[in-house]
Amino acid sequence: MRRLLVGLLAICMPAVLIGALGASASAAECSTNWGSLQKGSLDGYVEGSYESLRTGRQTCYDRLVLEATGPPNGGYRVEYVDQVYRPGSGFLVPLRGAGKLQIIVESTAFAPSFPGVSSELANVSGYTTFRQVAAAGWFEGQTIIGLGVRARLPFRVFTLPRDGGGSRLVIDVAHVW
Repeated sequence: MRRLLVGLLAICMPAVLIGALGASASAAECSTNWGSLQKGSLDGYVEGSYESLRTGRQTCYDRLVLEATGPPNGGYRVEYVDQVYRPGSGFLVPLRGAGKLQIIVESTAFAPSFPGVSSELANVSGYTTFRQVAAAGWFEGQTIIGLGVRARLPFRVFTLPRDGGGSRLVIDVAHVW
């Protein structure tokens, strides 16, 4: 019996150690210096409208992408807030998660179908960081979206060109600090 236990320990210990080392290596690969302060400024408008969004899960972060018909000209601000409110009315937009990112994008045109007023713009169930993506609405050239996240984690924001013209606003929220 004693030999059996010693044999099992000899077999299991390397697997446990390899698993522990693998976990710390992956945590090191996911370190970011993005910070959690406001990103962007409201100093220009996309020439066109924002028309859709999509989400994705990556190894180290969850991603939200807003698609616009025109080129980026600044005109966005992403920041953690205590609550997100509907523009114009001031009604609260309830969001799941301990952290709430308010995303404001400016555009010269209004897309009637986007973002609408929806509490579930995308299905993010099973995501590591995202808890909810909700539309707050559009008012006076500004589209506001609320992103509920697990905690106030580091995030980054950048723009990319879109195939066939237009632009994409990309928001990545890290899984860990």
